[in-house]
Amino acid sequence: MPENSDRLTHLDDAGRAHIVDVSEKAVTAREAAARSCVRMQPATLSAIVGGDIPKGDVLAVARIAGIQAAKKCSELIPLCHPLPLSSVKIDLVPDEHLPGVRIEASCKVTGQTGVEMEALTAASVAALTLYDMCKAMDRGMSIESTQLTHKSGGVSGEWQREHHD
Repeated sequence: MPENSDRLTHLDDAGRAHIVDVSEKAVTAREAAARSCVRMQPATLSAIVGGDIPKGDVLAVARIAGIQAAKKCSELIPLCHPLPLSSVKIDLVPDEHLPGVRIEASCKVTGQTGVEMEALTAASVAALTLYDMCKAMDRGMSIESTQLTHKSGGVSGEWQREHHD
């Protein structure tokens, strides 16, 4: 069962899916952060860092894709509310110890519902874009550990992941 709830909020009493009515909820500042990582061959990471991927600047394109994904979240996830995002940040950090790229996405809104799905969607699409741009060089890449790392605001308050995988 979900935390802080006796029932699934996206199901009505008859078990039918619906978008949650948030009209009675307070407008508050809300934030969420998510992460993902793309593991790859060392040569692929070197090509990304060196700007040697034929499709262009992988990190810049993945960053823009993540931002766009956060903005389009309600179009991709059926029961998400459209949100007027006030901030979306995507950090892509090459990590030779993986080897691969670590992706951190954060979103902010002042509204009646949280931005967890926007942060998760941003991290996921940034990872998928990175894969797409590099797949000709390394089809064996893997997208791993996509997860919410932090959220704040709303009735449920602050939540922080204890362990970062």
